[in-house]
Order: sequence, then structure tokens, then C-alpha cells
Amino acid sequence: MKGNWQRHSLSDLVRQIDVGVSVNCEDRRARDGELAVLKTSAAVGEWFDASEHKAVPPAERGRVAVQPKRDTILICRSNTPELVGRCVYIDRDWPNLYLPDTLWRLTGDLSVCSMRWLAYALQSRDARRQIAYLATGTSANMKKLSQGRLAELTLALPPLPEQRKIAEILSTWDEALALLDRRIELAERRKKGLAQRLLTGRVRFPDVGWEPWRTVHLGDVLKERKQRGYYELPLLSVTADEGIVYRDELDRRDTSNADKSKYLRVREGDIAYNTMRMWQGRFGVSDLEGIVSPAYTVCTPRPSVDVRFMGYLFELPEIIHLFRRFSQGLVSDTWNLKYGDFARIRVRIPSLPEQRRIAEVLQTCDEELALLRRKRELTAKQKKGLMQRLLTGRVRVTVTAP
Repeated sequence: MKGNWQRHSLSDLVRQIDVGVSVNCEDRRARDGELAVLKTSAAVGEWFDASEHKAVPPAERGRVAVQPKRDTILICRSNTPELVGRCVYIDRDWPNLYLPDTLWRLTGDLSVCSMRWLAYALQSRDARRQIAYLATGTSANMKKLSQGRLAELTLALPPLPEQRKIAEILSTWDEALALLDRRIELAERRKKGLAQRLLTGRVRFPDVGWEPWRTVHLGDVLKERKQRGYYELPLLSVTADEGIVYRDELDRRDTSNADKSKYLRVREGDIAYNTMRMWQGRFGVSDLEGIVSPAYTVCTPRPSVDVRFMGYLFELPEIIHLFRRFSQGLVSDTWNLKYGDFARIRVRIPSLPEQRRIAEVLQTCDEELALLRRKRELTAKQKKGLMQRLLTGRVRVTVTAP
């Protein structure tokens, strides 16, 4: 160990583990004064999310038992291999919230351990490796921890003043991340509100003219591209978060067919959408050239429309609702929006100059969001590196005597 750090088992640091209770809840958030049981998702992120809960009906109020309390840790005892053992620090009491049976509440021995430090230590690379070993279960998708197994976990324990200083430093990084999350949320809301006004004609641009908006069928402005046989082109994938990307850039197993004779060509400026999922808004505007699975429909814009404008238009909830209405199938698992039905959908669009201006404004919003998300990603990476150094003693902190 570094200096006077000693390795201790978790049982030396935690004096009590309380188990939540499973109750029948209503699928909604609690209103003022109501009790609620946390979802597991409340305790598997970077910090506690009290909004992740379900309301407790009156008949179940007597069954709830364990609450999130100040200076304790909530830990997930049952989840996927990635999430089992994830934990969050609780910095205040939550009088109307209760734990489910998938969460434990850890109360520490404060004479030897800072609970805020312990929460960071349990998120460290070393602790996560141990938890992966200690968790058990026959299913590859679900693992569980027992209290006995969790007690075997060991941590390098610095002196209490150093623990507190480490927790204070890392908390500052968490505050920076929370501020960035708030800025991203506000930027997303601004873009959403602006898109709603611009894409419905409630806000106009006088300098590009006051030409009336016209109603068109999508088939009038987007024609289907059915080009096959372009084997030499790279495989593309349409993602929910990043749009159309090269398939080999994704950290996923390649499930594409070896025979790509029926795969469709996508060119820069095309729109590709998931025929079976367009009712959920699964599409992308391509900046790349490549091929996609025949499970997609590929459309290319006619000269009367700006493809970026059409991409933003397709994000509107009312347009996604139209995609759902025109999809064919008995149940949602079989709904599909083939080009013939897609082409019959009617939308309102402005003149081409106004389309381009709208797209430019919304693209500026997207660029702002991309910068904020990149900054958040880099900040999280820096915090992770700092955690590794501080929690292993590779970097020591100076503790000022009181």
C-alpha cells in the first residue's frame, strides 16, 4: 500500500446493510405528499436520481420500509453484469422515498470511513473488477450479489482526513459534470422549442420572403433509391444518437449477411430509414456513401427540397405520428412503412430559401450541443483518470491540519 494506506474488507467499513422491499406500485411518479418506491435506475448512474421512482398506492403504504438517508450509499444488488454493484452516495434524507428489493442501503462506520469516499471507491476500476467476480448467476444477462459475497470486497483505505479530501476533490468534478448536464438539457429544450416554431411556420424569416407554405406528398419531394450491387462500398448503420455512421466504427457484433447483393446504396444527402421502425422515428440524413441492409428504405431529395430541412422536419412529434399512422401491420412488432405508404404522407414545407435558413439555424443548435457533449465527455474522462490516481494512492493529497 502507498504510505500508511491499509487494505480492508468492506465488512470492516460498513456496519449495516438494509434491504428494500418489493411492493406493487403505480406506473407514474408520486404527487405531493405521496410515497414512492425507487426504480433501480435511480442508483446506477453517476449520481442519485430521485425522479426515477413509482408511486405507492394507499393499500401498499404499510409495506415500504427502507429510505434513502443522509450519508449512506445505495447499491444495486441485482442487475446486468455492467450495472450490478453500481452505487450512489446519498447526501440528504428523502422522507417520502423508499427502496425496492433490488437496492441495499449501506451505513458506514464513520469513525474509520467517509461514506462519500467509499461511494467513489466502489466505483473504481479495482472495485468493479472485484464485483464482476463476486456477483453470481446462471444467466449471462443477470447477475446478483449476496451480502456475504459483497463483504469480501477489499479496498485500499487511506487515513480518514485523506478520504475526505479525495471525496471533496472528486465532488468538485461531479458538480462540473452536473452543470454541463444542465447546460445540455437547456440547449436541447431551446432547440426543441425553436424547431417547433420554425418547422410549423410560426416564426418566419422576412429576408427570404413571405412565400406561402405549400402542402406536398413526401413522394413529390423524396424519391426512392433502389440501387443494389455496390459491394465495394462500406457498410453503414443508422443509429439513434449519431445518425448514419460506418458500421465498423460501432462497438457491436456485425450481424449483416455475407451476401450483400440486396443491400441498398446510400449516397451523401440521402435519407435512410428503418422500414420496420420509422413509426419510432428511426432514420438518418447521410453525410457518407455506403450500403445499408434491405431492412431500410433509401430516399434521395428532389431539387425542390433541402435534405437537412427534411431531416429536422421528420423529428417533429406530429410528423412521427404520421409515420405511425401510415405504417402497416397488425401489431407494433410487424408495423412497416414501405415507400409507397411513406410517399402518400402529406406535409407542409416553405420555399427552398426558407428551408435552407431553417436548417442553418437548427444546425447551429446541433453544433452547440455537440460541443457541450464533447466537453462533458472529456470532463468525465478526466474525472475517471483522476479517480484512478487518487483512489490508488498514486497521487497523494495534502491535508491541512484543522
